[in-house]
Amino acid sequence: MKAGLFFGSFNPVHIGHLAIANYMLEFTDLEEVWLVVSPQNPLKSKNGLLGAQHRLHLVHLALNDHPRIRACDVEFRMPVPSFTIDTVAYLSDKHPKYQFVLIMGSDGLASFPKWKNAEVLRELCPRYIYPRPGSPLPADEPGLVVVPAPLMDISSSFIRQAIASGKDVPFFLPPGVYDYIRQMHFYE
Repeated sequence: MKAGLFFGSFNPVHIGHLAIANYMLEFTDLEEVWLVVSPQNPLKSKNGLLGAQHRLHLVHLALNDHPRIRACDVEFRMPVPSFTIDTVAYLSDKHPKYQFVLIMGSDGLASFPKWKNAEVLRELCPRYIYPRPGSPLPADEPGLVVVPAPLMDISSSFIRQAIASGKDVPFFLPPGVYDYIRQMHFYE
């Protein structure tokens, strides 16, 4: 079984995340996509980060029990900050029937060499790269697959800023996610 690991803070999860996950399922050889909710990205600030359990709940709401895309909270039981290499090693050990692939935006390639044990990770997992605004697509490299997914110029930071400034942005988020954010007054 081949599964794509789509790591993120998902602060909040939005339609762009879901469109990429769906594209990866339908236009690559992946059989599943796991949205791995990261409690704390070691390369990002924790400032403005919604609690991990709330972000996981939002992902569950967004997926609505999709049969091939699932929320993964494995990093909630690992030391913080979590490192991708440790998560992949843990998942590979726990799920030996799976071959894991990293799903990354082209904007993440510049920081990849700074990741813990990046060279080992490069050998362990192929990386499926989707285009991000303002980031060039990579040159041909072993283990790197460029997936020509639609360019999505939407981000969680845009959504957080819009909500904080009183904008009504329901169509950027799955309905259950938007409703829960409004109900809980997140990002206001």
